[in-house]
Amino acid sequence: TQLREEGREKTLTGSHVSLTTGSQETSCFPECRDLIGSGRDRKPNALVQVAVIDPREQYLVSHACTEIVEGSRDPLFLTGVTFPPEYPASPETLVKLTVYDVRDKARDNVSKPLSVSFLGSATFSVSDLLRSKDDQLTLNLRSSDGVLAVGTVLVSRVNMGEMEEGDMDHITADVQQAQKVRTCVCVYESRSPPDVSASTNAFFKNPVCKVYKFQTVDSKWMLVREQMEECTLSFSIPRQLLHLYIQEDMRRIQELRDLGELSPHWDNLRKEVIGRYGQVIAAYQETLAELNKITGPSFKPSCSKAQRYLEFIPINLHTQRMRVTCPRQTDAFYDVITVGAPAAHFQGFKGGGLQRLLSRHEAEKKSTAYQCIYYSPEHTAKAQEVLHSVGHLQPLISGLADQLLQAAQQHSMSGLREALKTLAGKTEQFVHALKDELVKSALLALHARGQQGQSPPQNPGHSPGQEDGQAPLKRQDSIPCHKEYDEEEWDRVWADVAKSLNCVIAMVDKLQEQEPINNNQEQLIPKQVLADVITSHNPEGDWREQLCPLVVRLKECVAEVVVRARRAMTFVLLQEAACSIPQGLFLKQRRDVVFSQALAALACGFVMRLYAGMEDKGFLKQLHQVGLVAQFESLLSTYSEEIGMLEDMEVGISDLHRVAFKITQAKTDNPCDLQPVVIGRRDHYTVEVPLPRLAFQTLPHEIKEGKALQVYPVLFNVGINEQQTIADRFGDISLQERINQRNFEILDSYYKSLSDKVPSECLPCFQTQTDLKDLLGTLGQNVVTKKRKNVEILWLAGTICRRLNGIRFTSCKSAKDRTSMSVTLEQCALLRDEHQLNKDYFIRALDCMRREGCRIENVQKNIKCRKYAFNMLQLMAFPKIYRPPEGTYGKVDS
Repeated sequence: TQLREEGREKTLTGSHVSLTTGSQETSCFPECRDLIGSGRDRKPNALVQVAVIDPREQYLVSHACTEIVEGSRDPLFLTGVTFPPEYPASPETLVKLTVYDVRDKARDNVSKPLSVSFLGSATFSVSDLLRSKDDQLTLNLRSSDGVLAVGTVLVSRVNMGEMEEGDMDHITADVQQAQKVRTCVCVYESRSPPDVSASTNAFFKNPVCKVYKFQTVDSKWMLVREQMEECTLSFSIPRQLLHLYIQEDMRRIQELRDLGELSPHWDNLRKEVIGRYGQVIAAYQETLAELNKITGPSFKPSCSKAQRYLEFIPINLHTQRMRVTCPRQTDAFYDVITVGAPAAHFQGFKGGGLQRLLSRHEAEKKSTAYQCIYYSPEHTAKAQEVLHSVGHLQPLISGLADQLLQAAQQHSMSGLREALKTLAGKTEQFVHALKDELVKSALLALHARGQQGQSPPQNPGHSPGQEDGQAPLKRQDSIPCHKEYDEEEWDRVWADVAKSLNCVIAMVDKLQEQEPINNNQEQLIPKQVLADVITSHNPEGDWREQLCPLVVRLKECVAEVVVRARRAMTFVLLQEAACSIPQGLFLKQRRDVVFSQALAALACGFVMRLYAGMEDKGFLKQLHQVGLVAQFESLLSTYSEEIGMLEDMEVGISDLHRVAFKITQAKTDNPCDLQPVVIGRRDHYTVEVPLPRLAFQTLPHEIKEGKALQVYPVLFNVGINEQQTIADRFGDISLQERINQRNFEILDSYYKSLSDKVPSECLPCFQTQTDLKDLLGTLGQNVVTKKRKNVEILWLAGTICRRLNGIRFTSCKSAKDRTSMSVTLEQCALLRDEHQLNKDYFIRALDCMRREGCRIENVQKNIKCRKYAFNMLQLMAFPKIYRPPEGTYGKVDS
């Protein structure tokens, strides 16, 4: 019994059997013949709606529909309807196909439903389809009264993953019967390894699937599948970054306090800086607490882009994968990550974006340097690097020194030599990192500021913290407070480190010389001794006793250098903060926000690209030998607020150069243990990506050993809307030109490095034979050419990125409207260039994807309306190929 559509409608819930088994999903493609429109002489604008009926619950759910084919009695629908494996259904579930005639598809009012006339319908059950002979069902298409047969429906099944040329012959076979509707049902199968495929469920949620069939130039048919998903990293990465931001700023406060006593002027500045840091920490803690309460969807909709507590979350971050199956060809996959431009929407753009604000702030700092010592951004970056090196290398040296003593206690000469070699290497690295002119000059400046305005200390042994009731500092923890303190003092400290290490090396050499003598007892001990190093030496005594004083002295000398260097670099950062109050900390917050959005998108793209390339040895070799390019395509205009967004985005994408990735083996295959972990500080972050054990074991040795994997982010921007028209004619587009030229240089440099280190066989094969070098040359010419809305820059950059095994991103303000036009265009261009899409189907394919594909579903998710936020006047300024089909756009709140 068929159910009427006016019956109860709601979303399918509860526990049901999957529509199919395993990793398969069923998809339907309708094709109609000899339809009769609502008027005798009028050809219908046909549309097929697919609904699902659960007979146990007795309700109907509208599931999906095809595109509208205008003015045809024999419409060929290119858009299919997919039922994913997790779709709740039972064998008794009915699928209802209803054919409509659409009277008016161009609606001015977006809330007004389509004006349609019912033509006919047919119903079949899932069990009928699964039990059908020869995998086919033939059904009658009936009129509204259920009596008149107005055609037939042929439901067929093909295996998309292993489709042969004959599998699609029935789609284009000659129609012998009149008034015939045919539906092709195809089955998709996952090609990823089981553990890898299942692991991606830890990151990617709420899939939306769409399927199409398009004709090729040789009149065959390809099957195309889109899948769009949310990514849990949209929230998990910003949460981790906020936690790291808080920890880093709390450490900075402690370091400022550890500077000891300063002159009243500098002490007041320190208090003010500490107070500002405290405000930032409190704001970040509040934001983190609010984010931890969120349990809903895994993306931030565009209408929430200016919400305060969500400002660290990327806007509308989604992954999109297109899978293409053609006869006698291996399935092809094309991925893109769509995300709103990383920008500080909550803070606004009245004063511009980060690029402009940072330049202006740097100039202002120089003009107010009389209040403090001016240090350039390079100096402050160096100071942060030194502080990090201090925190990293001192514990390493101390631990290696203890290993040396342990080897000595065990009388293991091989262990002694091995530990000494590592200790000497790390000490050399320590010297290289800290023996810097910046440290020396900052120490002198700190000494001068510490003594300015103070009376000389009454007791040379008295340290600054004692007056506050604090315990006195050790001698090596205090900076000398005598007027003879100068550059020679810093050189003496370094000389002590070198001398102490040489003493340790000399003692190990001595012990090695005596080892065979002590063992064989053949001769007396040599008379040569290191009198300037070792005051007394008993060759028969314990090795550890002889080494211990020297090792302790080395650790003390290193500690003295560390204390001085840490205070000197903290003083540099105090100057930077003092010169920056309050604007500098506001800019730091803005930069934190933008970077958080950018890193979440990059981590999502890296994880998606890694899992897709797990079986590609050439890709894995490229990954650890050179790294990956991450190409961000932006469609922002260089006018009004979007200039500020682009200036934010430029800095945010550039800051991704500070990020490296590391692959680790997950403790278990539990989704919680597969989540990427962010470690590090603002100067350098590492994203650790755990893989399941079986997948991890297949990786190259270098990656399994924890080699840092580099990513090279590049940004190309071309504005395409009506605001860009104003900018092109009356405004300034120098920002866009500079961004494109600078990032072309980065991309070109990456290609040269890749060519030197990785054979071309490691790169993917494409049908288009244009040489990568030629593509880069064309791109280089385009970025310097004065041409309005030169979207060829974006096309070339995207093509080069895919040819380089890179990660593709597409952005506009909210990744919803202009982004949808770009993504669908790129997909159709790939079908044309790589899979021989028939030129007569190009525009139809483009309209199908824009009207009924994943991108219109993205619009629905963001604003609860299936309309792109364009109006006719705006679209007149768009390049024609970026305009959506009629009836899919209108005035909406975005």
